[in-house]
Amino acid sequence: MDTQPDPIRQIVYLIRKLMQAGALYSKELNKKYNVSAPQLATLRVLLHDGTMPPSQIARQIMVNSSTLTGVIDRLEKKGLVSRLRNDPDRRIIRVELTEAGRTLAESAPPPIQVKIVKGMRNLEQTEREKIIQSLTRLTEMIDAQELDVETELDVL
Repeated sequence: MDTQPDPIRQIVYLIRKLMQAGALYSKELNKKYNVSAPQLATLRVLLHDGTMPPSQIARQIMVNSSTLTGVIDRLEKKGLVSRLRNDPDRRIIRVELTEAGRTLAESAPPPIQVKIVKGMRNLEQTEREKIIQSLTRLTEMIDAQELDVETELDVL
């Protein structure tokens, strides 16, 4: 009798485990800090890089600009960020952390992506390439390659 686990079941199990870890992280963030993962990512980008336009934040946290508008609205209502219109052209907006936002960004746990990036940096290039190939195949299987996700990883 073959005692090796079914590789397909292993793959599905590991994917579910990754998804559960992300969901648990998000739930804990909301419960303990009253922010979502995208909200915390926004705060961390502003902490690291300083005041910037929303479009630049959106690229760095890998969301589209319309999504980020809602994120900034909610952060502003919570008193964690403020919008600045300093330029002669009042349409140009920059976002900055408030003191409360700075405190939260410094105290909240890093996003799961940060842990993944740190771990990936410890792998050999060939291992990273294998992971990319495998994940690319998986995203193609579920037509996820068509999802609108920015690829810039500066926030990490």
